Amino acid sequence: MRLEVLNRGHKLRHKLLFKMIRVMSSHPAPDVVKLLTYRGDFFGTPMNEVFQEAMRGPSEWSIGDREMMASFVSKTNECEF
Repeated sequence: MRLEVLNRGHKLRHKLLFKMIRVMSSHPAPDVVKLLTYRGDFFGTPMNEVFQEAMRGPSEWSIGDREMMASFVSKTNECEF
């Protein structure tokens, strides 16, 4: 389900970031980036801390292994990574 507010409800600095992502990558900003920036104080900042701990915190898996597993799961679920 796509929330329409994620396409139009951002601050100017986030809209500029999305534009830069589009220019640099030739693709729109991923929905996860839009979600994390929409209401950063409510969801984005706390969730980003969880992501960083999971992907960069202490683990028996290397960072590369975690990135590879995340991309595999995303591909399996047919979502962008």
